[in-house]
Amino acid sequence: METLTALKTGHMVATAVLLLCALGLAIRVWRTRRNGDANAAGHTLQRPWVFVWLLMGLALLSMPFTGWWMVHLVGWPLGQTWLLASSVLYTVAALGWFWLLVRLSKLRKATGAGNGKFTFALALFSFVCFIAIAGLMGAKPV
Repeated sequence: METLTALKTGHMVATAVLLLCALGLAIRVWRTRRNGDANAAGHTLQRPWVFVWLLMGLALLSMPFTGWWMVHLVGWPLGQTWLLASSVLYTVAALGWFWLLVRLSKLRKATGAGNGKFTFALALFSFVCFIAIAGLMGAKPV
């Protein structure tokens, strides 16, 4: 398989894995909260869901490398507005994701502590940033 095609495929798979894992976790929290569990967000870090978080982390770590390599192979200058905007959005969203992971870990350890609305807002912000990045990558306004 050609290198560029393999990189595009890997990048798209990492993006899909990241977004699908986030959606799966959101549905899990929503269903658990709907059943009356007040600490539903803290339960997402229990044993079976740690695999989902690890998958999301691997996807997050692989995307900058595959993205830079694709841009390098195609020959686009790194100073293009859509590349810079997506890089800034990626950095902010990844930091938000890490902050969310730390926050959920604290919620898991101390039941009833923390504000669930802020946790939800942090998760939603990261998700919207990744959707915006996917839109920028799909449009590629060169």
